Amino acid sequence: MSDPLDVIAAPPRLPPRQPDAHKGTYGRVLVVAGSRGMTGAAVLCGSAALRGGAGLVQVACPADVQLTVAAGNPCFTTAGIACRADGTYSEACLEELARLAEPADVVALGPGLGSREDVGFLVRGLLAMLPNKPVVLDADGLNVLAPLKADGLPERSGPLVLTPHPGEFARLLGIPTAEVQSDRERLTVEFCRRHKLVLLLKGHRTVVSDGQRVYHNDTGNPGMATGGAGDVLTGLVAALIGQGLSAFDAAALGAWVHGRAGDLAAGELGQVALTAADLLDYLPAALSDERRATSDERKQEGGATNPSL
Repeated sequence: MSDPLDVIAAPPRLPPRQPDAHKGTYGRVLVVAGSRGMTGAAVLCGSAALRGGAGLVQVACPADVQLTVAAGNPCFTTAGIACRADGTYSEACLEELARLAEPADVVALGPGLGSREDVGFLVRGLLAMLPNKPVVLDADGLNVLAPLKADGLPERSGPLVLTPHPGEFARLLGIPTAEVQSDRERLTVEFCRRHKLVLLLKGHRTVVSDGQRVYHNDTGNPGMATGGAGDVLTGLVAALIGQGLSAFDAAALGAWVHGRAGDLAAGELGQVALTAADLLDYLPAALSDERRATSDERKQEGGATNPSL
């Protein structure tokens, strides 16, 4: 890495909410997730977007599992998408998904899509059909692109955030996971520069970069090494983008809040028994901690504070 790299010491803060705000003020998130046997991924991702502060959340999932996903949370809406007999997305769903994405401020794509080869066409096709739309891509949405070839991703101008764990990142690069773990920052930064995106590499001291800046997160614990935790992070980052944060800022703050929720949960429940659903329960307290830090900073500066924070 020859170019200078800005090291970000702390994640950004969400601004206070305005008194005249309404549900459209804080972002419309479309979650494209789930398939038969993996409805939990869609529910966790959509629920995390709500807990992360999104004003409106819609979960698009295969029609075969729509009722199950809808029962997972009464606060998001659902859309049943054309699907195969096995409960996965069909090849005919792209235009339908693109239409649903039109009014959305950000799309969360990937959790629980399945590993069929044609899911790759869905992911690439949707990225190409939404060139200006911010997208957070995770889980099966990443796996179907691996290894990422020289032609890279579809040309697009909208922000793209990838949130792989080390194994997924290793598959994208086509190298062993141990090699990723031995050089996390350099590989993350170089990948971001090459593909012009934001990448959040999960794990101990999560690395977030856009190729010019890097942030190392210091929250989180081994209890978060549990299925579904990444789905929660995807929905959370999407919600923060929907509230107006840049892709890098949303990824950095999302990593901090996600890890803080895990630390709060582990403090009460222990690390061994921690589940992804517990992270949803502790996101409000983690976000309150983030807001409290902002309020404390204002007090130190002698400024007015909002008693509702």
